[in-house]
Amino acid sequence: MTVPIGHWLALSAVLFSIGAVGVLLRRNLIVVLMAIEIMLNAVNVAFVALSRHLQSMDGQVIVFFVMTVAAAEAAVGLAIILAVFAQRRTLNADELGRLRG
Repeated sequence: MTVPIGHWLALSAVLFSIGAVGVLLRRNLIVVLMAIEIMLNAVNVAFVALSRHLQSMDGQVIVFFVMTVAAAEAAVGLAIILAVFAQRRTLNADELGRLRG
């Protein structure tokens, strides 16, 4: 018994919504970074579900590239967050809004 495509797409939409709410409402930069990762994983779920439904490997190839970008984003994002924390001693996005010399 297979799970219908609608269930997978609904799961993807819920995950993407959770990630979007996390990006919009949270002020901690690490939580925002994790929310972006949730959004990327939601897109991956949709790509794999549609790839399986259409019996094409194109979606799964795209997921490989999205995972590569997500890994690079996490590495660069954490490096930037560490640099900002070393300079400002805070990870609150509201306090970092003013980027003065």
